[in-house]
Amino acid sequence: MLVVGGDEVSYGRAAPDGQTYRTLYMQELAGKVDASRIHFLGKLPYPQYLQVLRLSSAHVYLTYPFVLSWSMLEAMACGCLLIGSNTAPVLEVLQHQRNGLLVDFHAPEAIAATVIAALEHPQAMAPLREQARCDVQQHFDLKRVCLPRLQAHIARVG
Repeated sequence: MLVVGGDEVSYGRAAPDGQTYRTLYMQELAGKVDASRIHFLGKLPYPQYLQVLRLSSAHVYLTYPFVLSWSMLEAMACGCLLIGSNTAPVLEVLQHQRNGLLVDFHAPEAIAATVIAALEHPQAMAPLREQARCDVQQHFDLKRVCLPRLQAHIARVG
């Protein structure tokens, strides 16, 4: 498993007692998994980050209701299989069995089972990956969709 990102908190509250979420995560997994198979890559330059996404078998995106992260759209644009929490705003973009898989945020066993099933059947997941990429291109392409909409909105308001 590859984990990309730093130890600092970008959104939400800090881990208790000056710890990091990585430390808490590894403490929780101690003795339950082979820790040598978990690789923390830290923050990566953007081109390397995209390479990791392109190589990924699955991108697990779990969030509590908050603004949608650009990273979810980036993963979809790279053709990752998205396994996302059944929470707003994920539901604005991800449709179960169409362009990804939705899981219950509070059901870790079900999340794990979904990831395992997806990894065991990569060919069956290919259409979801392709649809995810297509949806991002159709609805979020900067030059063809987002920028023209923003410019039109500014023209109406301004």
